Amino acid sequence: MKSGVLKLVVKRLGIATITLLIVLFAVFFATSMLPGDTASILLGQAATPEAVAGLREAMHLNDPAILRFLRWLLGLLHGDLGTSYANDMPVAALIGGRFVNTMKLAGITTLISVPLALTLGITAAMLRGSLYDRAVTILSIGVISVPEFMVATLAVLLFAVYLKWLPALSSVNEAHSLTDLVRIYAMPVITLTFVISAQMIRMTRAAVIETLSTPYVEMALLKGASRSRMVLRHALPNALGPIVNAVALSLSYLVGGVIIVETIFNYPGIAKLMVDAV
Repeated sequence: MKSGVLKLVVKRLGIATITLLIVLFAVFFATSMLPGDTASILLGQAATPEAVAGLREAMHLNDPAILRFLRWLLGLLHGDLGTSYANDMPVAALIGGRFVNTMKLAGITTLISVPLALTLGITAAMLRGSLYDRAVTILSIGVISVPEFMVATLAVLLFAVYLKWLPALSSVNEAHSLTDLVRIYAMPVITLTFVISAQMIRMTRAAVIETLSTPYVEMALLKGASRSRMVLRHALPNALGPIVNAVALSLSYLVGGVIIVETIFNYPGIAKLMVDAV
């Protein structure tokens, strides 16, 4: 059993590695085919042809794309991500701070969205058929159908334009106190929490309801067992597998949603850096 699982993991990792290499080469090759000359752009219009040719030679731009890709890949294996031509600085230093900012945003969103979604999903399942359950269900279905860019835009209009409670842009460098940090992170976190919590609520509710419908739980309830006790002691542990899958699926969606949110709120994260680079 263990050897079978190990083989499956190794196989999946191998496929993922091959896929990643193919994507890396495709992006590298497509970028090299774009019009324009990097050396000419860096030196400006006043540069002489000799200077441009010298810079192209120094930057190995005359080498075939496959050779430059293999040289970059070899450097990557040694921890060297290369140098940004546009910023004239190591890529590792360029993305270091941005990656930390993105992880902060994703971490804060996770700490808020997961407990909130689990609480709403479990309580809706416990009160199945009630007004509270219907309200949570309608709200979660409505949120699932709304794209994150619309949620972010509405948040800016409401909290920044009309109420003027929060800044429209999230500039981490301007934070000098805990209050500033809360104000800066508030709208991006609210938007991401609003978007990724809905699916977790729906799947958590469904998993708990399915467990509560099993014969042994129904028999225990008929014998007078407390509904909350049955949920916490029996239903919830048995529904943990689907709930964990729901949380993992929603958090994976967080990676895609953060690109739009960082762009709208001008948050200095890795996603915003990728958009600016393009």
